[in-house]
Amino acid sequence: MRSIGETARESGLGVSALRFYDRAGVLVPDQVDPVTGYRWYAPEQLDEARVLARLRRAGMPLADVRLVLAGWAAADTDLVRRLLEAHLRRLEEGLSATRAEFSALRALLDDRENPMTSPRTAARLSVSGPGLAAALDAVRFAAGTDPELPVLAGVHLDVKGDALHVVATDRYRMAVARTAVGGHDGGRVQATVPLPLADAMRALLDGEDEVRLAVDGGRVTLEAGDRQTGGRCLEQDFPDYRRLVRLPAGRRAEVDVPAFTEAVRSGPVRPYEDGGDARCELTVLAVSGDGEVAPAPEGADAPDLVAVNRAFLLDALAAAAGDRLVLEFGAPTAPLAIRRPEDEHTFSLLMPVRPAD
Repeated sequence: MRSIGETARESGLGVSALRFYDRAGVLVPDQVDPVTGYRWYAPEQLDEARVLARLRRAGMPLADVRLVLAGWAAADTDLVRRLLEAHLRRLEEGLSATRAEFSALRALLDDRENPMTSPRTAARLSVSGPGLAAALDAVRFAAGTDPELPVLAGVHLDVKGDALHVVATDRYRMAVARTAVGGHDGGRVQATVPLPLADAMRALLDGEDEVRLAVDGGRVTLEAGDRQTGGRCLEQDFPDYRRLVRLPAGRRAEVDVPAFTEAVRSGPVRPYEDGGDARCELTVLAVSGDGEVAPAPEGADAPDLVAVNRAFLLDALAAAAGDRLVLEFGAPTAPLAIRRPEDEHTFSLLMPVRPAD
């Protein structure tokens, strides 16, 4: 038998919590001393107490906790799984609703901060075909695939004045490109195009000198010669990328892309797991005193090393489509910026990853 204090220490529940769950009939001790009222728990109840602690940390209502523990005690794994999955669905639905509310709040804040630059919903533009193709090629790799964040599974178009910014992000990386537009009066227009439509737009651009891009309400249309494609925009609000790309100046190192790419491909990597299902290989980058950047050797440990997802780094190098690039390093916790020397407006950002100790 275990005392209430031992059960508390080994389960993660406090003594007061165990008393509460006894009174609530959720986890009743095996024995209670009739004189002192002291509670004693059977060895098999330790597992139940640990399960109870996890369920409460996960926010499961007490009524469902009772059912889970009953199923646990009866070895009814089907019942336990159904209850866990139902609770997870409720949490996911609640998180989705919370994200929607926060997205609406951010939009209200943007309108409050910039009342004269709130996005309009309609515009017809003329765009360089090669310029738009290059912009889409530069950002496509960074688009998200997480079904929980559907707005990131698209390419964001942001028109202001004579410039069109094209943006994609999956939260762990971001790519931004800019191209010129004509026929626009300067008001800001934004739309997020789902990836299948973005890919269809890109397919129309080969061989076209100038195309016409129309944003009308929730729809985007691209006309290239006598060909056309279009579709609905994503309804959710895209993150305000402008705030995310305001980085303090850092160390800059210019690299020869083919040589650096080969060094990354063949260089040492460190495995990484986030404690869940996410696994990847990291490349740890070091900048020498003379400004040369290269993958750090295995076992290197210095405060200014920057570790990034190797696959993401290779994607960014390929998308930049140039022989020379500038890598900009801030603090080890700041994004790594990858820029074109001749075009500061087209760049990508990679979030650093802390390697496992």
